[in-house]
Amino acid sequence: MLTILGFAMIATFLVLIMLKKMSPISALVLIPALFCVFVGKGAELGDYVIDGVTGLAPTAAMLMFAIVYFGVMIDVGLFDPIVRGILRFCKADPMRIVVGTAVLAAIVSLDGDGSTTFMITVSAMYPLYKRLKMSLVVMTGVAAMANGVMNTLPWGGPTARAATALKVDAGDIFVPMIPALAMGLVFVLALAYVLGRRERRRLGVLTLNEALVEETETVLVGAGAGVGAGAGTTSSGGAGSGTDAPRAEPAPGGDGFQGLDPHRATLRPRLYWFNALLTVGLLTAMIMELLPIPVLFLLGAALALAVNFPHMPDQKARIAAHAENVLNVSGMVFAAAVFTGVLQGTGMVDHMADWLVGNIPDGMGPHMALVTGVLSIPLTYFMSNDGFYFGILPVLAEAGQAHGVSSLEIARASIVGQPLHMSSPLVPAVYLLVGMAKVEFGDHTRFVVKWAALTSLVVLGAGLLFGII
Repeated sequence: MLTILGFAMIATFLVLIMLKKMSPISALVLIPALFCVFVGKGAELGDYVIDGVTGLAPTAAMLMFAIVYFGVMIDVGLFDPIVRGILRFCKADPMRIVVGTAVLAAIVSLDGDGSTTFMITVSAMYPLYKRLKMSLVVMTGVAAMANGVMNTLPWGGPTARAATALKVDAGDIFVPMIPALAMGLVFVLALAYVLGRRERRRLGVLTLNEALVEETETVLVGAGAGVGAGAGTTSSGGAGSGTDAPRAEPAPGGDGFQGLDPHRATLRPRLYWFNALLTVGLLTAMIMELLPIPVLFLLGAALALAVNFPHMPDQKARIAAHAENVLNVSGMVFAAAVFTGVLQGTGMVDHMADWLVGNIPDGMGPHMALVTGVLSIPLTYFMSNDGFYFGILPVLAEAGQAHGVSSLEIARASIVGQPLHMSSPLVPAVYLLVGMAKVEFGDHTRFVVKWAALTSLVVLGAGLLFGII
């Protein structure tokens, strides 16, 4: 019964948000609460929610201060050279813009943090998509898939979890998988090319002067002083609404475009190398695990604000500028805590895992690596990485070992589902992505699921072809 209710709860949530019958926050809270009552454990709902919030609180804190830190870094111009290079390549060609989105997301994903990737990618590319009237779900989908492939880096999370759960070395998992993951990234770039060609056929190759979008909204994280709270702030409301941010206009040549206003008041060119060294030091400390990641971002955000904006009004303006993104993402994380808390507290996730593993045919025993790879695609979408890697993966590994399949092969196969996982409703960073891009989560889901699942299958197929899995 718990197995059926677990799958029914997940299906109900996905259907309602894709049909836009409920907002994600409402669905994440109300649907699990209702199913908790169906299970007969309504009296324990409070304990489940508190447990879920306690478990996700560090993630919420990390995202809150990561948004402030990287928002400030975008404001002061740290990423402008990368953005200018990508935009110079893109020009006003929809095909180049979509490919540029994938390249930018992949490059920024090297830091292992999805929220960083999405903030920088959307800040740079959103104005182009809006001005050329391109599909925003193409932007969010391509960015999420590129980040999903790169999320398998040893410091990105899934690989470290698999290594911990199966007591193997993370390098032994990741390094042999590089050719398969490279094929996955090539597929994302090829898909971006195809989607871009489709956008080009729909829109044509225009100059930006021909495609001006007559809107008053501020679309950049780093636009102006005291404004630009990411996508979603207008010149007449929102964070820092007392000042109109400068619009990012085409350069005099017509095809030139600066996604981040090169004349914004928040730029700090004299502090460029300080900010670069601070960011490198922060990422190095994250990789070396010198301190918990939330603590590192808290310290980094405080230091970045104090050095770049020593005057109190300027610091308040920067915090206000990014408050909308902070509130949206942290609110979504705590709402997701209700969903995960009920799934785990009622035992539904355990029953679902046992049912899935128990229904694997005995004849598939020698092929448990393939089975693990296939199962990782839906399972990492419907549950957290922690639930999959610490709850289900050890069971799959034991079944594989009984048939002579090594734990390393199982571990490598377990990371192929990450391109789809990064668009899961249980991944907090995806709400930052769709929120900044002003895309409905249901629209993003309908677009990305098929392509992300196909990307995962490409990685799995390449792993089998190369004899890695």
